[in-house]
Amino acid sequence: MPFPTPLTGVVPPVCTPLTPEREVDVPSLLRLVDHLVGGGVHGLFLLGSTSEAAFLTDRQRRQVVEAVVAHVDGRLPVLAGAIDMTTPRVLDHVAAVTAAGADAVVVTAPFYARTHRSEIVHHYRRIAGASPVPVIAYDIPAAVHTRLPADVVLGLAADEVLAGIKDSSGDLAAFREIVTGARAHPGFSVLTGSELIVDSALALGADGAVPGLANVDPHGYVRLYRMCRAGDWEGARGEQERLCALFGMVTAGDPARMGGSSSALGAFKAALHLRGVIACGVTAEPQVPLSGEEVERVGKFLAAAGLL
Repeated sequence: MPFPTPLTGVVPPVCTPLTPEREVDVPSLLRLVDHLVGGGVHGLFLLGSTSEAAFLTDRQRRQVVEAVVAHVDGRLPVLAGAIDMTTPRVLDHVAAVTAAGADAVVVTAPFYARTHRSEIVHHYRRIAGASPVPVIAYDIPAAVHTRLPADVVLGLAADEVLAGIKDSSGDLAAFREIVTGARAHPGFSVLTGSELIVDSALALGADGAVPGLANVDPHGYVRLYRMCRAGDWEGARGEQERLCALFGMVTAGDPARMGGSSSALGAFKAALHLRGVIACGVTAEPQVPLSGEEVERVGKFLAAAGLL
C-alpha cells in the first residue's frame, strides 16, 4: 500500500525519554515532540533504534504510540516500528501500533536466524497483506545481520508491497541503486538513516532523512533539507559539516566500559536533558549510563554547535 502522497523531508527517529525507574516519561516525550514539531520536521518515527524499541516492553511501545498520536492530532504523519524477530511477532506489533493510531509501520527483515531472500519477500508480503497502513522497509544490517538486496526492495516497491525504505546500511552504492530504481515508482519514498551524508543522499535523489541527531538539533536538519531542495549545495555542505561535528557527541562514552549504543543514545538523551527538553537522560537497561564527566563532554559539543 503506497502513501497517499510520498513521504519526504526530515523524519526524526524519536528518542523515548524514561524516568529514573525506567518507565516512559510521557510529559518529557510530549515536550520532545513539541521540540521537533517546532523545529519544522516533516514526520515522526517512533519505536526505531534511536527510540530504544528493542529495550521497551510491549506495553511501553503501545504507550509511546498512543501518547504521541493523540498529541500530534494529525499535524504530521506518525510512523511506528513493528520490529521483532519473526513474522507472527511483527504482525502482533502491527496490530498494536495501528490500533494506537500509527499512520505507517516500519519493519526490518526477520532476524535471529540468517534469512534467505525468499523468506524476506514472504515476510514483507505477509506484513503488507495484514497491515491497514503503508509498510516501510528498514535496512539495518548492523542490528538484524541481513541486508535487504536492492532488487528485492525494488521488486516489492513495484508490487506496492512496500511504500518506502529507511536505509541505515551505510552502503552508499547500494543506496544509490535503490534511489535510481525508485524513479520508476514515484510513490515509493527513499530515506537515508545516516546523520552524516544527508546532503549527499539528497543530491542523489533521496526523498528525505531519518537522522537520530535531529532529536538534538531538528532546526539544523530542516535547514539542511531546505538548502538541498533549493539547490544551495555550498550552504548545505557547510550545514552538514556542522552537524557532522555535533555528531561527535556519540563518542562521549568510554568504550572500555560501554558499547556504542550506550554511548550514542546516552549522548542524545544527555543533550536533550542539557537543552531542557527532557527531565532525565537515563537509557534503558542493560545499557550503561554516561558518567558526569561524559555528560560534560556532550555539553561541549552542544556549545561548539551553538546549542547551549
